[in-house]
Amino acid sequence: MSVTVRVPAKVNVQLAVGAARPDGFHDLANVFLAVGLYDEVTVTPADELRVTCEGPDAGQVPLDRTNLAARAAMALAERYGRTPDVHLHIAKDIPVAGGMAGGSADGAGALLACDALWGTRACRDELLDICAELGSDVPFSLVGGAALGTGRGEKLTALEVGGTFHWVFAMAGLGLSTPAVFREFDRLAEGRDIPEPVASEALLDALAEGDPDALAAAVSNDLQPAALSLFPELAHTLAAGRAAGALATLVSGSGPTTAFLVRDPASAAEVAEALRRSGTCRSVRTASGPAPGATVLGDRPRQRADAGGA
Repeated sequence: MSVTVRVPAKVNVQLAVGAARPDGFHDLANVFLAVGLYDEVTVTPADELRVTCEGPDAGQVPLDRTNLAARAAMALAERYGRTPDVHLHIAKDIPVAGGMAGGSADGAGALLACDALWGTRACRDELLDICAELGSDVPFSLVGGAALGTGRGEKLTALEVGGTFHWVFAMAGLGLSTPAVFREFDRLAEGRDIPEPVASEALLDALAEGDPDALAAAVSNDLQPAALSLFPELAHTLAAGRAAGALATLVSGSGPTTAFLVRDPASAAEVAEALRRSGTCRSVRTASGPAPGATVLGDRPRQRADAGGA
């Protein structure tokens, strides 16, 4: 018996970052939108915990107990007094170290799959509590859709979205470490007063109305200057997307994936082709959102399958 869970990538349409807290974290106003790029995590009983991975950049994924999928299995097992003896297989399609929550998606997927496999039947709040222990982006990977994350990003409020938004994503040749980007944010912010992060009302209205032009005028990412400082070549990719007609361009999360909001699928195809021709990125993908959260694909009754969905 095995259980497979599909989990989406995310793009941050707003990432407002506060000053560093005494614990080293930052308060955030983080507006997540799940998009239709997915990892799949398959969990099978085994003699011991092990992790395997396939797909683009699979060689960059840790296969030991530091992997978020492994940590999720261990966390659920500890709560229910059992051993995490499972084989976790990750089929990756979300860029690795790309600022699109690929690792967080794998953690959420493993948690939901182990819950189904072991029959622990953890409630939604318990699953979200474990997700928050694993990392700031993991709860949203479970929930999907669109949400405002506050605190470290783990406290979620579902958001209304009035339509589908279309995106092009350009993957860079190198990854960026999220902690390194936050450290660079702190360095660049040294000596300045950093305002408390708040969600943009204009952006929330644009999401609710399904208006791509209004959303394009409101997207923002406070980590973008830090990502560009560490990886200046990303500016060339952003410029190529603007020249190709993207409504808005931004670094996705901590980067280095760059995101381009476009009007419709035809525009997405045009911008994607222009980015491929530009030679400024390693690969290009298109996707739309909001997408549902972690969803069990097998060995669980369908009425329970969307327990983590928005």
